[in-house]
Amino acid sequence: MPLTGHCLCKKVTYTVEVDQPAIVAYDHCDDCQRQSGSTYSLVAVVPKDKLTINGPSKSWAGKGTSGHAVHRVFCSECGSPIAHDPDAAPEIIAIKAGTLDSEIKKTLKPDTEIWTQSKLPFCQEHLAKPFKGMPE
Repeated sequence: MPLTGHCLCKKVTYTVEVDQPAIVAYDHCDDCQRQSGSTYSLVAVVPKDKLTINGPSKSWAGKGTSGHAVHRVFCSECGSPIAHDPDAAPEIIAIKAGTLDSEIKKTLKPDTEIWTQSKLPFCQEHLAKPFKGMPE
């Protein structure tokens, strides 16, 4: 069963013709923090040749630590990040796992953390006061 997902406005959709990602990781790099607006980006690494993106997407390229470009793909309508595509590893692409369809992302089990040299010091596995939703 392929992996499927979409952006916030649902104008960009994608399909990855694999049953499972090769890697599911917490990506702590500074660029992913900035792109996600959060402390890390949960990514699902998949073979690039198995991905099909439909809809109004754009990309922006920045330089990765390898010196090669990293293309950040996003919806041109709502701005949702869809993936990052590193030239240094042309066979893979990192899907932003939060964009996977709900039933698929519920089954993900992160198996690694990457770019932990940029991990923010307050990131913890378990926070002291969790809330199911917004605090009342």
